Amino acid sequence: MSRNLQAEITQRILTHLRNGVAPWRRPWSGAASGAMPRNAISGRGYSGCNVPLLWCAAQERGFESPKWLTFKQALEAGGNVRKGEKGNMVVYVSTFDKRNEEGEIDRIPFLKAFTVFNVAQCDGVEDADSPIPVNPETRNDLAEEFAAATGASITYAEPRAYFRPATDTVNLPKFENFCSASEFYSTMFHELTHWSGAETRLNRVMGKRFGDNAYSAEELVAELGSAFLCAEFGFDNDVIENQSAYIDHWIKVLTDHEAMFAAAASKASQAVSFMRGLAIAEPIAEAA
Repeated sequence: MSRNLQAEITQRILTHLRNGVAPWRRPWSGAASGAMPRNAISGRGYSGCNVPLLWCAAQERGFESPKWLTFKQALEAGGNVRKGEKGNMVVYVSTFDKRNEEGEIDRIPFLKAFTVFNVAQCDGVEDADSPIPVNPETRNDLAEEFAAATGASITYAEPRAYFRPATDTVNLPKFENFCSASEFYSTMFHELTHWSGAETRLNRVMGKRFGDNAYSAEELVAELGSAFLCAEFGFDNDVIENQSAYIDHWIKVLTDHEAMFAAAASKASQAVSFMRGLAIAEPIAEAA
């Protein structure tokens, strides 16, 4: 019988939620190299549902390093995974070809799993990182430049946070209304993730009202997009107002829709990549 990897992923997340913890909400400031999980050899960051899966593993087992690698990579790096260490599941999308009723070939995506180990589970694998200092009381120049580079229209017209598709604007409370810079930027990243899904950009289905499937999925995308960006920039992301109500909601949604988490995490990574692409794009030269 084949594994249902989407169900396994969702159950991992539900285990944490049922213990009162949203595993994508964690304190990041001071974490080594931002805390986004990445491959210890290539330096390439993990994406999609692999990010919270590895955060869960790190939280459960007390790993401080964000670096992971396969058994083979540890050997190739001149080290080894210590005997008796248990690996951690990550997934990637593969495809198979299937002929449809019209005789055409459809390429069908599916998840495949493989195993990685944290560098803390290895001997002879270098792990040298420095914490990223974050000032919790002032604006962060790098995060401000990132937001400006997206081109999003951000206003401070009223003391609540939202993205309004009709006007294509993000509204945020004023910076001084937040308890810390981390809370401000966590909120900003959440709304910018919503902004990325507009019809003229990534064209995600936003949903019409609280509680419907599309609305819940989009909120999860924004939650994860904010968490991924907070980890990259080194902001704390561990406080939710009405946390128990939010967690109860996610438990219900994910219990009813086991494929939602993996799909939302993939879309969150896509949103972050889209905004990062805007931030690093070369400016267009004006015509002479």
